[in-house]
Amino acid sequence: MTILVGYVPSPEGEAALRAGIDEARRRGEKLLVVNTTRGDAYVDPHFAQEPDLSHVSEDLAALGIDFDLRQVLGARDAAEEIIDLAEKTEASLVVIGLRRRSAVGKLIMGSAAQQILLGAGCPVLAVKAGS
Repeated sequence: MTILVGYVPSPEGEAALRAGIDEARRRGEKLLVVNTTRGDAYVDPHFAQEPDLSHVSEDLAALGIDFDLRQVLGARDAAEEIIDLAEKTEASLVVIGLRRRSAVGKLIMGSAAQQILLGAGCPVLAVKAGS
């Protein structure tokens, strides 16, 4: 089985990665780290650049974690990509980072985390930065 981590280069993404590492070790499972964007903007701060990906790869290799790192550039939003990958890889757990947002912000803009929580066919672990 696989632990899927939705990673973005942010404190929330780092928290998700650390929680995913802990779960992969505890369960003895492979880690799949996914970074995705729709590619419809010139600059997407959530799309990891090469230094971010190198940092993740080096950290996981140094820890001796069996992992796969994927970067997806697609027409769908991040939540859809993560839900689809979780199903295709038969993930036992999805780990995501949560950022603080107001209730009004969630209502107007929606929430990728909410989509993943409701749409994933496996358990979802949602963590906050600093946890």
